[in-house]
Amino acid sequence: MESFDYIVIGAGTAGCVMANRLAADRTTRVLLLEAGGSDNYHWIHIPVGYLYCINNPRTDWCFSTAKEEGLNGRSLSYPRGKVLGGCSSINGMIYMRGQARDYDQWRQMGCEGWGWDEILPFFRKSEDFYKGADDMHGAGGEWRVEKARVRWVVLEAFQQAAREAGIPETADFNRGTNEGSGYFDVNQRSGIRWNTAKAFLRPAVKRGNLTVLTKAHVKRLVIADGAVTGVEVHHDGVTKRFVARRETVLCAGAIGSPHILELSGIGRGEVLQNAGIEVAKEVRDVGENLQDHLQLRLAFKVTGVPTLNEKASSLIGKASIGLEYLLKRSGPMAMAPSQLGIFTRSGPDKETPDLQYHVQPVTLEKFGEPVHPFPAMTASVCNLRPESRGSVHATAPDFAAQPVIAPRYLSAPADRDVAVRSIRLTRKIASQPSFARYRPEEFKPGPAYETDEDLARAAGDIGTTIFHPVGTCRMGSDDQSVVDPRLRLRALKGLRIADASIMPTITSGNTNSPTIMIAEKAAAMILEDNR
Repeated sequence: MESFDYIVIGAGTAGCVMANRLAADRTTRVLLLEAGGSDNYHWIHIPVGYLYCINNPRTDWCFSTAKEEGLNGRSLSYPRGKVLGGCSSINGMIYMRGQARDYDQWRQMGCEGWGWDEILPFFRKSEDFYKGADDMHGAGGEWRVEKARVRWVVLEAFQQAAREAGIPETADFNRGTNEGSGYFDVNQRSGIRWNTAKAFLRPAVKRGNLTVLTKAHVKRLVIADGAVTGVEVHHDGVTKRFVARRETVLCAGAIGSPHILELSGIGRGEVLQNAGIEVAKEVRDVGENLQDHLQLRLAFKVTGVPTLNEKASSLIGKASIGLEYLLKRSGPMAMAPSQLGIFTRSGPDKETPDLQYHVQPVTLEKFGEPVHPFPAMTASVCNLRPESRGSVHATAPDFAAQPVIAPRYLSAPADRDVAVRSIRLTRKIASQPSFARYRPEEFKPGPAYETDEDLARAAGDIGTTIFHPVGTCRMGSDDQSVVDPRLRLRALKGLRIADASIMPTITSGNTNSPTIMIAEKAAAMILEDNR
């Protein structure tokens, strides 16, 4: 049984950051375990390659949800990164922090130390912002943030229409309030995806005190005398045990972290017993409190303005796309999945923006399928602060068995109300003069849906995940929370959790960079507590 000072489980978004920071002291030995493989797959690094990484077992766990009543009985694909860099290797590359209100609310809920003014330095610490440092942004850090290298007339027309509908423009979504419209900033370097494996892991490996094992599946945490003392891992066809002299840090994400806890006998007694797992420690909230952003993908045929559909549907168009990327690292192959963002309120009763748009000059049935053979664009809109709560739970003691993922989308009446409002607002924007001149024809969900009841049903038909699961190992100051505000597991010593699963409530935007912030702050606390 080889021993290390720290064992980090999961070399994804959070784990790569954690391993880098813990291994900064070269007198310590750090072990980083990753169930997936290397990030040397070329489609990881070409931005449009997310299309070939999602639902690809080389890079994705290929999960799916339970059949969802709120989605009219549909089950959704549920991509999660299974590769060095985790979801930062397959995601939309959008740099987004959320709103100051999100973090101030965490502090008000009892999570001391997690207010906006307290977490902002951790965002700035790792940031390398293309405009340079100021009071809100950092420069010279590992996490590169650049301006998107693409522009589309159809998107700018939709942005102008949003302004005509009363939504202002903004030059920066990341200054504490993200209200307004603009092109997203992206985690790229010169038109190439910048994942956490490149940013944080590779520099750390060079120090010589960090061991990285890929294709290492954690079977369970090892528990002795009321503490987590290490891990049991399936690697190279055999079971191995590793001992953590100081701490084990769980960074397996909102799906993986609760699953590993339950495989180790930590969770709800009835859930564990039903899965055939012996109860080691009853922790009621493990796997509960799942939150996600459900996007409603409205689609419009357009006339008289170019979209990606035409270019991507012909050999000449595809050749020109490839040549532009080869020569300039720009154009459609450098595109994040979404380019234009809009943050606004679903109604005057909302204190801050509760809707986020991801607007794209392309339409398709779902990721990985061919584009439609006619000019069209997509305006996806999601409820940033859903009230619906779901769960993630193990079904068997086998680490290879997928847990049941049940987000329970649209189960809260308030979420159905926001869904109806968001469809109506999207139609209002599309009817404004700047966009109406292109004669938009809504074909998803379609003009036949008119009443509130119709639109609520349509939301269930067109709603899909935007890949932001959080909350399943909730942080809090109450006895029912899974971890305390220093991210220590309440039930046992020796384990912390540092990933999106600890969020008590979901942030108002894309969740990748907030996860980096969580890992930064967690690493600082671990190092402080182990002096």
